[in-house]
Amino acid sequence: MKTYTAAVDLGTTKVVSLVGEKSESGYKIIAFKEAPSKGIMRGEVVNIMNVLESLNPTLEEIKNENNIEIKEVYVGIAGQHIRCTDEGCKRNRQYPDQLITQKEIDDMREEMYKTRVNAGEKILHVIPQSYNVDDHIGQTEVVGMVGSQVEGNYKIFIGRTNSAEHSKSVINRAGLKLKELVLEPVASALAVVSEEEMEMGVAMVDIGGGTTDLLIIENNIIRHTAVIPFGGNSITEDLKQGCGVSSRNAEQMKIQYGSCITDYAPDNKTVVIPGIGGRDSREVSFKVIASIIEARVAEIVEAIMYEIERSGYQEKLAAGIVLTGGGSQLAHICNYVSYKTGYETRIASPKINITFDSPEAVSKPSSATAVGLLIYGIENSKSDAALPQNEGNRMVNTTLFPEEEIVAVEAAPVKEEKKQPKAARQGGGKFISNIKDSISFFFDSGDNEA
Repeated sequence: MKTYTAAVDLGTTKVVSLVGEKSESGYKIIAFKEAPSKGIMRGEVVNIMNVLESLNPTLEEIKNENNIEIKEVYVGIAGQHIRCTDEGCKRNRQYPDQLITQKEIDDMREEMYKTRVNAGEKILHVIPQSYNVDDHIGQTEVVGMVGSQVEGNYKIFIGRTNSAEHSKSVINRAGLKLKELVLEPVASALAVVSEEEMEMGVAMVDIGGGTTDLLIIENNIIRHTAVIPFGGNSITEDLKQGCGVSSRNAEQMKIQYGSCITDYAPDNKTVVIPGIGGRDSREVSFKVIASIIEARVAEIVEAIMYEIERSGYQEKLAAGIVLTGGGSQLAHICNYVSYKTGYETRIASPKINITFDSPEAVSKPSSATAVGLLIYGIENSKSDAALPQNEGNRMVNTTLFPEEEIVAVEAAPVKEEKKQPKAARQGGGKFISNIKDSISFFFDSGDNEA
C-alpha cells in the first residue's frame, strides 16, 4: 500500500485539497482540487459548516478520481490576529568551562513558551534569532561553546486560540486527523522562495483574498512576519463601491481591465457596465478603474514598508521582494512595488521541483500556500521517519494539536512518473531544517476537542 502526504489550504477565496509525494525531481502532486470557499473571512474560519460545504467536495473528488482516501492533513493557519514580538532569555551557567549542550539551548527556547500573552492568545512559534555567550555577540551556533552566561534572542509568534480551534474543528468534522497547523506565510515561502534568496535576505509578500502576509527571511532564519488586513477582496470591494457595480462585475473589471499604475491605463478606453433592472448602461474609463486599484495597492505597499522597517532588516534584503498569491497577478504590480519600495521585485509561482499532470493548475501564484503546505508535510514526514521522538533530538511536541496515532494517506497504485533531470532547488534545505528545529506548538489536544 503506497503512502502519500495530504494538505488543505483553507483560504478566504478558495479551499484547496492536494495529495503528493517526494520524487526524484522534487515533489510530485498526485491530486489537486479546489473550490470557492465559504465561511472564511480574512484567513479565519468563522462558519464551520459553510467551510465544510466547500472542503468536503474536494475530498470526495480526490477519492473518486484518484482512489485515494485522505486520513490526515497538514493545514495552514493565518489571519490578521497573528503577530510577533521580540523577547529574550538569559541564563547564568554554574559550570562555565563545560560545553554548552543542545539541551540547554532547547530548555531556554521552551521557557519562552511561558511568556505572558493577552487573554485568548497562544504562542504559536518561538524562533531563535541569535545568542550571546559572554562577549561573543550574535552567534547562531552556540552548542559546543563555553561561557558563564548565555542569552538567547527570540521572535515570538502569537495567534488567537479560537482561530486554531476552529480550523481543527473543520478538519475533525470532515473525518480527518489534523497532523499539524503550519503558519501560511512559511508554507508560501517554501513553495516560491529559493534557498539563495533565503540566505541573502528576502521579503515574501503573499497577497491573498482577505489578507496580505509578509515574511522576512535572512540567513535562512525567519526574522519577522506580519498580516496586513487588506487583500484582493478589498480591491474588488473598492471597485464595487467606486464604480457602482456588482461584486462579479468588479472582480471582472479588476482582472481584465485593471492596472496598479494609473498612468499606464489608456486615456480613450472605457468599460460598458450593463444596466440593472432596465436601467441604461454606463461607461467607466480604464483610468478610473486603475486609480481605484492603485489607491488600495498603495495602502498595502505602505503597510508592507512599515513592517519591513519595523523588522530592522530593511538594509539586509539583498534578494528584494518576492510577490505571490492571487493578488500578485494584478497588472503592473511588480513594477509598482519595485518603484515604490526601491527593492528588486519578482512574481513567483510554485513551479521549480513540482510535477503534476495538469501543471497549469498548480503553477500559479494563487497556489503557493497550498503547494507549500504539501512540501512542508512531505519534508516533515521524512524527518519524522529519520529522527526518533526522544529527548536527544528534541523533536517532542512539534504539532499544534498532537494526535496519539499517526495515520498515513492510503492510496491505490499509481503509475510511476518518468525520471526527470533534477532542477535547481526551491525553498527546502537549510530553511526547512531550521523550521523543524525552531517551531514547536504547545496545545493540549485533549482540551481542544471539536
